[in-house]
Amino acid sequence: MIRYVLFRAFSLVGALMLLPVLVALIYGEMSCALIFGVMALVTLLIGFAGTCKKPENRMFYAREGYVMCALIWLLISLLGALPFVLTGTIPSYVDALFETVSGFTTTGASILTSVDGMYMSVQFFRCFTHWIGGMGVLVFMLAIIPMSGGSTMHLMRAESPGPSVGKLVPRVKNTAKMLYLIYFGLTVAQIVLLLVTGLNLYEAMTITFSTVGTGGFSITDAGMNAYPLAAQIVVILFMTLCGINFSVYYLIQTGKIREALKSEELRWYLSILFASSVLIAANVIFAGRADSAFDAFHHALFSVSSVMTTTGFATRDFNLWPQFSRTLLFILTLLGASAGSTGGGLKVSRLIIMVRRIKNEIIFATHRKSVRQVYMDGRRVGSTTVKSVTTYVSIYVLVYLVSFLLISLDGLDFETNITAVAATLNNVGPGLSAVGPTGNYAQYSILSKLVLCFDMLAGRLEFIPLMILLRYRTWSERRTV
Repeated sequence: MIRYVLFRAFSLVGALMLLPVLVALIYGEMSCALIFGVMALVTLLIGFAGTCKKPENRMFYAREGYVMCALIWLLISLLGALPFVLTGTIPSYVDALFETVSGFTTTGASILTSVDGMYMSVQFFRCFTHWIGGMGVLVFMLAIIPMSGGSTMHLMRAESPGPSVGKLVPRVKNTAKMLYLIYFGLTVAQIVLLLVTGLNLYEAMTITFSTVGTGGFSITDAGMNAYPLAAQIVVILFMTLCGINFSVYYLIQTGKIREALKSEELRWYLSILFASSVLIAANVIFAGRADSAFDAFHHALFSVSSVMTTTGFATRDFNLWPQFSRTLLFILTLLGASAGSTGGGLKVSRLIIMVRRIKNEIIFATHRKSVRQVYMDGRRVGSTTVKSVTTYVSIYVLVYLVSFLLISLDGLDFETNITAVAATLNNVGPGLSAVGPTGNYAQYSILSKLVLCFDMLAGRLEFIPLMILLRYRTWSERRTV
């Protein structure tokens, strides 16, 4: 079954590469059209050959689901790096792999010192990787490819972000379709609005791919400063919208608006985002770093929305802002967006659970006989979910420290290294100092780039799939568990 799903992924990657072929033909980039076309054909043929023989037993368990998820993300990253190398855009395969992993995991960290003058089709593919990875490759497969059996829920749980994953509707396939309908709707809406602001179709599509996927790749060295204020406001709106749990949109779509607005995670998310924007704007104004109050609030809101939703766009180099603003942005880098969104990071729901868990432990210290539970949205949070939050934070800290130690071998300054790990592990992209909004990751060694690639994948998959893949007993045990 693992073999069958992996070759299905080959077919999917091959089909998705046909879109850059079309873009290359439109812009007369015949060499790129040939490269993307050959890659699409080869991967489609490999996928077809590998799925001719269907598995007799399609049942699989949680372990197999996690292994499939991790292997597919590794596979698409290794395949996706080839167009960059073959077109000569990024000659080094390790650098190309870093850029591809950053794209698919919607991180937005880059080793490129300049993107101006790049092939239009390669730019399109680069931004398109954000859109593919935003909702998830496996969720996309579940939505469009017939995969029967109740085991498919293991795939969705392995890939979907958040402390707990449930179905919007009884069938997993229908849940995947519903998620992608919402995702596609947001994509179309943003493209239309960006066209209204004066952008051309190519600009509107590439910016939208990077926004709704909360990735942050730009097609120009000027970034979002290359576009009018109206376009920046549209981007702020959709970065914020894509950081919201998609189940909220499902509730609104089914007429349960009151229930959707009662979401505690939604209220916390919007409150933190708005309050942080006000604090940073005030700090920038008092430090004399803004032309006007509107200018300060606009760029503060853009930066907070970008960092908190882990998109990574920038209209200002916040490296030049006061220390308080930079520190607050770093904290928001760690926090991230809502569970069940396209954003990365710790997730607001985990923050709520941790805060209430700590509160209960403080009360228990003085009232030993009290029995208190963690509640969210008026419902008790199960002990398994609370335990998973603790486990996630523990793994997060361990991976963070080891990664920070390893990349420190390169000799870069403390602020660069500590924010580089945070920016990749939380799928944000830009950090501070040398890896800030105007910097890049080119100065790191091959070892550090591979470590940061692992961090991007681990952050996107929330550790467990990769940990299970690397666990010795996963491959040594014959018994399926």
